[in-house]
Amino acid sequence: MKNDVFLRACKREKVEYTPVWLMRQAGRYMSEYMEIRKNHSFLEMCKTPELATEVTLQPVNRVGVDAAILFADILLPLEGMGIDLEFAKGEGPVIHNPVRSEADVKKLRLIEPEQDVPYVLEAIKLVRKELDGRVPLIGFSGAPFTLASYMIEGGGSRNYLYCKQLMWQAPQLWHALMEKISKVIVSYLRAQAAAGAQALQVFDSWVGALSPADYAEYVLPHSKYVFEQLADLGVPVIHFANNASTLLELVREAGGDVIGVDWRIGLDEAWQRIGYDVAIQGNLDPVSLMAPPKVIEQKVKEILEQADNRPGHIFNLGHGINKETPVDNVIAMVEAVHKYSKRS
Repeated sequence: MKNDVFLRACKREKVEYTPVWLMRQAGRYMSEYMEIRKNHSFLEMCKTPELATEVTLQPVNRVGVDAAILFADILLPLEGMGIDLEFAKGEGPVIHNPVRSEADVKKLRLIEPEQDVPYVLEAIKLVRKELDGRVPLIGFSGAPFTLASYMIEGGGSRNYLYCKQLMWQAPQLWHALMEKISKVIVSYLRAQAAAGAQALQVFDSWVGALSPADYAEYVLPHSKYVFEQLADLGVPVIHFANNASTLLELVREAGGDVIGVDWRIGLDEAWQRIGYDVAIQGNLDPVSLMAPPKVIEQKVKEILEQADNRPGHIFNLGHGINKETPVDNVIAMVEAVHKYSKRS
C-alpha cells in the first residue's frame, strides 16, 4: 500500500499528516462525472462495474484524496429484498411498494450478495486492481434506521410520519423489519470486505430525526448488532450519524472504530463526548466549500486545531459534497488539510 495514512488513522496510529476524503466525492460536482452521466442513468452507472470503477477513481486522480469510496448507492441492496426502486429524474429515489404492514415485512427476503448485487462486488474488485495500492478503498451501506425510513416512507421525507407511526403504533413489527434489514446490511458489508473493500462506512443519514429516547429503544439494538457482526472482519468500520449531536454517546455505544460527525458540533466537543479511545471523522460544513479559498483554509485550520494532533482524526465533510461545488475549491481544501496537519 503506497498510501495507508487513512487506514492508520482509523486505527489511531501515528500518521505523517491528517488523511482526508469526502462523502459523495465521486459525483456531480466533477465535469468528468457529468460527461459519463450524459449517456447513462444513475442506476446504469451503479450497475455497470466498469463505469462505477471509472467514477470511483475520478476524485483520486484529480483531487488527491487519501481514500477512494466506491461509487454506489445505499439503496441498492433493497431491490434484492423485493423493493421496487426507481431513481426518478429530479425527485431522487422513489419506492413504489413501501413497507407499511405485517404482510409487507413478511414478504421481504434476505439477500444473497453474490446473486443480488454482483455488480457491486465486481466493481470493488476492479477498483482495487486499478488503484494498485495508491490509496485504500472504502465500501459502504446504509444503517438500519435510514434504510427502514426509505422503505416505509417510499423515498426521502421531511418529517418521517409513516416511519414514526409504525415505530410507535406497531413496535413488534418495527423490530421485525429492523432485524431483517440489519441481517441484510451485515451480509452485504461482509461480502464487500471479502471482495476487497479495505474499510467500511455505515451511513445513518436520517437518524437525526429521532429523540435520544427513541434512538435508544428503536434503533440502538439493531445498529449495535450490525457493528458486532462486523467486528471480526479486520477492517476499520466507520459509523456516520448525520444531524446527531444529541445522540453522540448512543451512537458511540452502537459501535464503530471511527465515529463520523457533522458540522453542527465542534470536533473537539464531539471527540470529548465519544471518548478518545475511538477515532473521529469530520467535520467541515459542505457549503463552506463554496466560500473563497481563504475562508476554506481558515475553517480547515480551525478543525485541525480542535483535533489537536491527537491520533485518530480523519478529515471529511459533515455530510455529502454539494453538486455546485467548484472542483478547484475541493482541491484547495485537500491541499490545506495536508499542509496544515503535516507533523514535524
